[in-house]
Amino acid sequence: MMRLPPFNPYAAVTIGVTAVSTSAILVKLADSAPAAIIANYRLLFAVLIMLPVILLKYRQEFRLITKKNWLLSILAGIFLAMHFILWFESLNYTSVASSVVLVTMQPIFAFLGTYILFRERFSYGAIISMIIALFGSIIIGMGDFRLSGMALFGDILALLGAIAVTVYFLSGQSARKHLSLMTYTFIVYSVSSIALTLYNMVLQNPFFGYPADHWWVFLALAIFPTFFGHTLFNWALKWVSASTISMAVVFEPIGASILAYFILGESLTWSQLLGGTIVLFGLFLFIKSTSRKNMVTISRKAQK
Repeated sequence: MMRLPPFNPYAAVTIGVTAVSTSAILVKLADSAPAAIIANYRLLFAVLIMLPVILLKYRQEFRLITKKNWLLSILAGIFLAMHFILWFESLNYTSVASSVVLVTMQPIFAFLGTYILFRERFSYGAIISMIIALFGSIIIGMGDFRLSGMALFGDILALLGAIAVTVYFLSGQSARKHLSLMTYTFIVYSVSSIALTLYNMVLQNPFFGYPADHWWVFLALAIFPTFFGHTLFNWALKWVSASTISMAVVFEPIGASILAYFILGESLTWSQLLGGTIVLFGLFLFIKSTSRKNMVTISRKAQK
């Protein structure tokens, strides 16, 4: 018998969505720092916050990690670093609304990845919803291109960021099954931080000399979207379905756009509003379709 959660999991998901919605806003506030530096400090501070817990409770687990799981975790960490570089860089060229909507298309790229790697079939509903979301992204891109060619470049970077985070999830999902959440997350964040440090050294990005408020932004990125966002999602998975979490994350662009309006003064163009609505509608249909298909598959296996 599963014990009752100490905290309402749906309230945790709501807090998580609000927390991850701050990510793009915080990146925009640290406008004098390169994207890779912002990502570097976000992950470095997250690792430092986790380190005492890892040393006290999880250090024995590292001895049991297989070579395969080390390699998969390292690969996941590298692609997580790429995701942050591409997505944070996109925010230098396009709006919060466009960037967050496009990077939220990750579930579609994830299912395309499972099709390529595992030949998983799509339902007609999933295919139609993907076409709807793609159509919405084209509207956003066309509208941004009319505003500025660099805005379209930012949109492309956001889409590449969605692809990178997809590879991060696909490469790490096997290792995650054999490792605790804390251990796996600590390894991935550490690898990402090291990769970003090397990347910044190659580009000769300065590690210091930023305004005092930027350091608070770096710390806030490590705390709010990382721990109050993704960690709460992972905690809530014990009591709510993965499809519920996926549905909730679809609301991130809405929260980010509202925050961008009040904090950054960014307003929505007609193409961002129309295209973003179509993308989110397509994503909603896609998640509903794929989660229904998964439930049918599980039911059939149970009957055998």
